[in-house]
Formats: sequence, structure tokens, C-alpha cells
Amino acid sequence: MPVNLDKPQRWKQDVALSVDQYNQWFLEFAPTTYRQTRIKVTADVQAMLKRTNNLRSITPAELKTHPQILPALRMSTAPPIARDRLIGLAGITKSLVGKMEKDNTLPPRMSQTKLNQDLQKICALIMRLADLDIFPWMEANRDPTEEEVYRGATIVADRLCGSQADPIIRNAQERRQLAAIKAWLEEHGYKDVSGQTTFQNMKAGTFAFRFVRA
Repeated sequence: MPVNLDKPQRWKQDVALSVDQYNQWFLEFAPTTYRQTRIKVTADVQAMLKRTNNLRSITPAELKTHPQILPALRMSTAPPIARDRLIGLAGITKSLVGKMEKDNTLPPRMSQTKLNQDLQKICALIMRLADLDIFPWMEANRDPTEEEVYRGATIVADRLCGSQADPIIRNAQERRQLAAIKAWLEEHGYKDVSGQTTFQNMKAGTFAFRFVRA
């Protein structure tokens, strides 16, 4: 169904309406989406701090069990360090950092000896560069208060969300677009078969955002 594909005289108006719709959505919902993400990330950082004895005991074992904490660790330093800077400063394998941050896993073909060496280098670098202004208990060699832990977690979460603000908003926008397309198609009699068929086996009157592998 071409919709307005064969009506170029409507394209400029369609584009203008689409931009207006996005701007309205952004003003009304993007701040809420960002805040909700920050709340979740703060909770994740608090959990990371608890498991690492409030950043005083970062171990290869913890990174093996929870590789997804690496971005939070990078944002816990002064200054916060980018992925490539971590690789260069620690002298570690690029594929290790890529797997930990993108897939939340470890390289399956990496030897345990090399893996342990690289993870230990990450731990040592994070401990060396830890931001003592947001984790003051580390320099004072004392247990933190609950308020200090929460404050430190929110700062790290803000740094994480700040570095990921565009993807957060982009993903929310994609969900909004797909929901609008789905509603329009179903209103016109189409059936959603996402994840139920391959592209080659789709039947007339159906639509899908995801396909099963052939």
C-alpha cells in the first residue's frame, strides 16, 4: 500500500507535520523518559557500589560476573574516561572492552590467563583514578553514609545518562514511531505477525517489525 508514495505534492506537508509531531512529543515525553532512565541507572550504580564494597574492592571476579558494570566504572573516575582511553591507559585488549560494554559478556576465545590479566588492569586503573570528590570515604578510609553512597550513585548515573542521552531519546522515539505505525496499519485491517514468520513467507494483509530467521 503506497499511502502517499504516489502523491509528491503532499510530501512537504507530511514532512512538516512529522517534524511538528516529533517536537511536541519531545517536549512532553522526552524529559520523563530521561528521568525514568536515570532512576533505573542510579539503582544499578548503587547495586554495583554495594557489590564492590563501595568501590574499595573491584575484582576480576566481579567483572566476570557482572561485565555490564564497566561503563559505570568508567564514569566513576576523575576525569571520566572514554572506552578507547580505558583501552589505551590500561593496555588491554579492545575486544574485551567491546564484548563487556556491547554484549555484557566476555570474549569466549580469550585465554583465562590473558582475561584475568586484563581484568586486573581494569580494576587497578579504576581504583587509581577513582573520583575522590564523589567517593570521599575512599580517601578518608572509612565507611560511607547512605547519603554519600546515594549522592555518588546519582552523579555516576548522571554522567552515564549524559553520555547516552541521544540513544535514550532515539530509542524512545523509535518505540513511539513503531506504535504509531502499528496503530495505523491495524486500523486499516492489517495483522501484526512480528516474530512469527520470515520476510519471504509473509501473507497479504500482514505486517512485521521483526522476523524469525529463515
